[in-house]
Amino acid sequence: MKKSAPRGRLSLHNLLPVVVAFLLVLHEIVAALPNLTTPLERLELSMRDTLMRLRGERPPNDQIVIVAIDDASFNLTGYQWPWPRAYLAEIIDWLNAAGARLIGLDIFLFEPDRDPAGDAALAAALERSPAVVTVAQIFRDDSQQMVTIKLPLPVYRPAVDGVGITVITRDDDAIVRGVRAVQFYGDDPYYNWAFEAAALVLQTEPPSDFTSTGLYFAGRRVPLSNATLLINYAGPAGAYPTYSAARLVLGDYPPDLFRDKIVLIGATTITLQDVYPTPFSAREQMPGVEIVANAIDTLLSGRFLRILPLWASLLILLSMALLASLLIRLRRPGLTLLLMGGSLALYLTAAYLVFARAGWYLPMTAPLLMLLLGVLLPTTEQAVSQEVEKRRVRNLFSRFVSPEMVDQLLETQDIRSLNKRAVLTILFSDIRGFTSLSEKLAPEEVVALLNPYLEVMTGVIHKHGGTVDKYEGDAIVAFFGEPVPYRDHALRAARAAVEMLTRLAELRRKWKADGLYTGRFEIGIGINSGEAFVGLIGSAQRINYTVIGDNVNLASRLQDLTKTYTWPIIVSESTARAIESEFEVEFIEAAPIKGKAEPVPIYKLLGRKGGAPLETANP
Repeated sequence: MKKSAPRGRLSLHNLLPVVVAFLLVLHEIVAALPNLTTPLERLELSMRDTLMRLRGERPPNDQIVIVAIDDASFNLTGYQWPWPRAYLAEIIDWLNAAGARLIGLDIFLFEPDRDPAGDAALAAALERSPAVVTVAQIFRDDSQQMVTIKLPLPVYRPAVDGVGITVITRDDDAIVRGVRAVQFYGDDPYYNWAFEAAALVLQTEPPSDFTSTGLYFAGRRVPLSNATLLINYAGPAGAYPTYSAARLVLGDYPPDLFRDKIVLIGATTITLQDVYPTPFSAREQMPGVEIVANAIDTLLSGRFLRILPLWASLLILLSMALLASLLIRLRRPGLTLLLMGGSLALYLTAAYLVFARAGWYLPMTAPLLMLLLGVLLPTTEQAVSQEVEKRRVRNLFSRFVSPEMVDQLLETQDIRSLNKRAVLTILFSDIRGFTSLSEKLAPEEVVALLNPYLEVMTGVIHKHGGTVDKYEGDAIVAFFGEPVPYRDHALRAARAAVEMLTRLAELRRKWKADGLYTGRFEIGIGINSGEAFVGLIGSAQRINYTVIGDNVNLASRLQDLTKTYTWPIIVSESTARAIESEFEVEFIEAAPIKGKAEPVPIYKLLGRKGGAPLETANP
């Protein structure tokens, strides 16, 4: 009997990595299907983005510049979009005069200009350019099984040297990691205009031999991922020199900036909605014309990004499964976890180096999950009983102190470190007239009111990061700023106090609706901020985590004054100064306080700035 259990556990240990490996292999096969993105694939894409950000910016091609149709240009010209073609002709002529090597026009030339002479002027300007590339669009209507194409107007076709599609590929998470390499109209391929521009610069033939995994271009095989060219971004938006189109026409830039350059003209203003999130930043979006600039740079440099084929990814995954099986055979959990962590770190380092130096994306999500789950799942069974016991202690102890305090008590190595002098905020709360109230009600009725009240108020204090020091009958003593040293402890205490009044009003309405209690039930709260001793005080038989000191006594006195001044929340001057950015406070007076030689300035807390007034009256 004693031997059968270990054999059963060993069998389970051996089986779990196999099950995990089977599921992950199945996932990798399913994920390889086109037009399907799994949650793990989304995570894989994010990890690839992380690799690119860790690699950082790379030097961009200094031959590529952008002429931006930006907000400044709209403001300077006063033109609405689309701009007059005659004005575009002025831009092209200026670039021709400056000696631009190639002009890429990321502007649709599908519809005639309002002024027919404008089309003629722009076509003539393009004819004078050394090389010109512009864009086309192909639309597929699967419902009607129709494919349509939009090309530049006939007047422009003799003037341009290349026409390409302008499809920017968004992945399932909306991040742009590449551009569509080719689309077909009938049997005719239309390659992305990044390829058209690169072909003219390199003076080579257009791409050929297209498959979903690659095509032949400029004497080498260009890798593709599902017919998409993965872009090796130079950096976030703004990596390439960008010049405002209107300022260019005004002569604000020296022509030397554009001599022998690849000049891409396109919209950068978000008004035209041609901006996209990229691996470097989802917030600082990149204009579509700059995405194409990165794609051209990738083609010219030959620094392509590649994804391992499925068979290689599966081989890495199975190797991780084997490693996990070997690690769980070790009988020293500490050593097992150490080797697992080292293996994960080693693989991540290798993945980074392979990407940064060779442009290969090694699979990360599935192999790392394989190693993690393959090691951690078999050891979970051994830790279940310990975790159950830990949760039992946590739930029991959380009745008395805040969850943060429970965590710190469980994690601290030296319990004496909890004893200290600290600047914090103390909150005293008391039910007004509780003695007379308890005399009017039966004991069970008092308990039916007091227990829900204390439970709700304690929840509010814990919610704002406070620790309940103690209950003194109907009074609550709490403090903020320890054991978790929040800098905004005064604000947390004020927020808790205001919410306590709101929750009390809800309780009163509920008691009234239930017929439980319809009498007067109000509380007073005093708050003070200052230095106090906080720590564990008591005997071996009973110990309490509490605060003591003059500032604690002052908070208690402020609570007493809520009756004198008939206001539910009174705070000290130190607290008032700490919360005045968020709350309205009103100076009452410098009041004589028991135990204080000098009168103490006290303040009413009126409520949040711009918010509703305090719940001050009994309904």
